[in-house]
Amino acid sequence: MRSHRCVAAFILLLTAVAYGQAPAAHNAAPPLPDSVPKDATLYAIQMASNPAGQLATWKTADGRVHVFYQFNDRGRGPKEDAVIAMGADGIPSSIETTGVNYLKAPVEEHFTVANGVASWKNKAEDGKQKLGGPAFYTGIEGTPAELFLLAKALRNAPGGKLPMLPSGEAAIRKISEQEAKAGDKSQRVTLYAMTGLDLSPTYIWLDASRDAFAFGDPGGWFLMIRQGWEAAGPELMKIQGKTEQARGAQVAQKLAHHPAGKVILRNANVFDARSGKVVRGQDVAVSGNRIESVQPTGKAPVSGAEVIDASGKTLLAGLWDMHAHVADNDGMLNLAAGVTTVRDLANDTEQLLARRKRIEAGQEIGTRIVMAGFLDGPGPYQGPTKVLVSTPQEVRTEIQKYKQLGYVQIKVYSSIKPELVPVIVEEAHKRGMRVSGHIPSGMTAEECVRLGFDEIQHVNFLALNFMPDVKETRTPARFTEPGKRFREIKLDSPQVTAFIALLKQKGTAIDPTLETFEPMFTSLPGEVPEGWKPAADRMPVQFRRGLLTGGLPMEGGLEKQYRESYDNMVRLVGKMYEAGIPVESGTDDTAGFALMRELELHVKAGIPASSVLRDATLGAAKIMKMDQELGSIEAGKLADLALFDGDPTADISNIRKARLVMKDGVIYRPAELYTELGIRPE
Repeated sequence: MRSHRCVAAFILLLTAVAYGQAPAAHNAAPPLPDSVPKDATLYAIQMASNPAGQLATWKTADGRVHVFYQFNDRGRGPKEDAVIAMGADGIPSSIETTGVNYLKAPVEEHFTVANGVASWKNKAEDGKQKLGGPAFYTGIEGTPAELFLLAKALRNAPGGKLPMLPSGEAAIRKISEQEAKAGDKSQRVTLYAMTGLDLSPTYIWLDASRDAFAFGDPGGWFLMIRQGWEAAGPELMKIQGKTEQARGAQVAQKLAHHPAGKVILRNANVFDARSGKVVRGQDVAVSGNRIESVQPTGKAPVSGAEVIDASGKTLLAGLWDMHAHVADNDGMLNLAAGVTTVRDLANDTEQLLARRKRIEAGQEIGTRIVMAGFLDGPGPYQGPTKVLVSTPQEVRTEIQKYKQLGYVQIKVYSSIKPELVPVIVEEAHKRGMRVSGHIPSGMTAEECVRLGFDEIQHVNFLALNFMPDVKETRTPARFTEPGKRFREIKLDSPQVTAFIALLKQKGTAIDPTLETFEPMFTSLPGEVPEGWKPAADRMPVQFRRGLLTGGLPMEGGLEKQYRESYDNMVRLVGKMYEAGIPVESGTDDTAGFALMRELELHVKAGIPASSVLRDATLGAAKIMKMDQELGSIEAGKLADLALFDGDPTADISNIRKARLVMKDGVIYRPAELYTELGIRPE
C-alpha cells in the first residue's frame, strides 16, 4: 500500500499504483463544492475505471489560477485547494496550497518568488534559493495542476528543459500524436514524456494549446482526463502503454546480459538455505539456465567458461518478495536488490499476464511472477479489482477462471461477505490453490483461520484480532485503531497465546509487511523514513522530497502511541516466529528497497538473520511448492542467484549490497539497473 505522495509526489501517485497496492475504486465520486465555478475546466478522476474524484481549475480577474482537487479511495484521499500566480515566463511565481493529503493529514504549503529569490515552506521543508534564471517548483503535497503547468512550461522552454527547485532538471520530449474521440467529437492530442521527476519518464497528454488533456496509468488503475472525454481514455492509455513497452524492450536488450557459455562464480561464500550456514570458498558453475555444480574452489573446470570473481562476497539463491503488485520499473528495482521471484497479490489480469509474457520473451526486465487472484465484494469500499463477487456461484466461476489462467492462490479482500469465505476456501482448496488476504469487514483473523485461511496479509489485521469492537475495517480505521491501541495489548496474555497456538495448529503463515507500516506509524514530516535512510541520498531529488511527507496524522500526541503500537507489532511477529509460525518476506511497497528493510525488521523482531534469509529464499519456495526448482543453491536447480558484498548472515543490512544478480541464467548488474532508473549506485 504505497504511500501517496503529491506533486513532487503527485507524479508518484502512479508509482504508488505501480510499486504497491493500486488505489481501489469507490463507486461514486464525491460531489464538487459550490465554490467551484460553473465555467471551471474539469478533469474526471477514475480508479479502476470507476468515478473517484475531480480536479477543477479556473482563473479569477487578478489572473490567478485556482485549483480544487479531490478523490476518494476507501475513505482516504486528498482534498486540496490551491491558488497559483503565474509569472510572465509562464512559470508559477507563487503557490498556496491548503487542505488534507491522502492520509487526511493537514496540508499547508507556500511558495513565492520575490526579488530573484525563491522561498518555500511546507511541513517538511523550509527553503530559500537565489535564482539565476527560470526554475520550476513543485510542492511535496501540491495538486496535479502543478504537474500540468510544468508540462506546458517545459514545452515552451528552450530545448524543452528547465531547472527544478531545489535541484535537478526536468525535460520533455514529444512521443506521438493521436486523435482523441468521445462520441461524435474528436480533437488532436499529443503524448509527451517528462524526465527528471521520477525513476522513469512521466507521461502526459497535452491538447493543441499545450494544456493538460489526460494523465494516467496504462494498467487502468488511475486516469485523470478532461471531463466529457472519458471515453477517449482507454485508447490513449493503450497507446501510452505501447510506448512504455517499447522503452522496456530497449532497456532489456541493453541491460540483460546473456552468457555465451558456462559461467563460474569463483570462490564465493555460499549461503546454504537448508542449514542456514555459509559455506566458504565455493565455485558455482552455471550452464544455460541451470546450476551445473557447487564445488570447493578450484575443482570446477574453467576452460571456456566466463569466470566471475566472487571472493569476499556471499552468494544467495535469488530472494523472494511474497507481497508484490507488479508494474513498470519493478523488475529492474527488484533484480537490482537480488529479488528474482515475486508473488503478485492483486493486479489487472490482462496486464499481468501480458507483462509476464513480455518478461519470458526477454522484452522486459522482470522477475519470475507467481500469480494470486484477487476477489472482493461490490460496495463503497471495493478493492482494486474488476472481479467482484456476491454469490457462491460467482465465487466458483471466478476461482475456476483464475485456475485456468495459471493462478495458484486466491487473495480475499475487505468487502467480501463473511458468508462467502468458506465457499472461497472450499473452492480454492479443491483446486489446489492457497487462500489468504485481508480479514473481511465484520470478521476476525481467528475466524478466518478457523475457516481455512492459509495465511494472513498485513500485521494490522493480526492486531485487529484483539480489537473485536472494531467492526468496520474497510476504512482507515484499520490503520488508526491498531496505531492507537495495540501498544496496550500484552503479548503474553491468554488471548494472544491462544491465537498463536491456533495459527500453529492450522499451519497458517503470516505476511506481516512490517516495512509498509513503519513509515505510516513512525514517520514525521521532514524526516526520511528509517528504512530509506541508507538509500535516500541516492534517489532522484524529486523522489527524495516525496519521502518527507510523513505518515498518518499524529496530532494530539498520537506519535508516541503509534510508535509504541508499531514496536509491539514488531514484537508480535517475533513471538509468532518463536512459536513456529511461518513468517513470509513480503512488502506491498517500493520494489527492491522495501524488501531490504523488511528483512532488517524481521531481524529487529528477534528472528536470526540466517533464518530471515532462509525464509526469503527456500522458505518462500516451499510455501509456493516451487522448492524443487528454486530457493537454494544446488546442482540442477534454476540459476536464480544473487551476489552480495559482506555477509548478510552476520549483518542483515549487507542485504542492501547486491553486486551481481542472475535470473534464469541471465546476468544483471545492479549498478547498471540503478543508473538506468536515475538512482546513484552505492
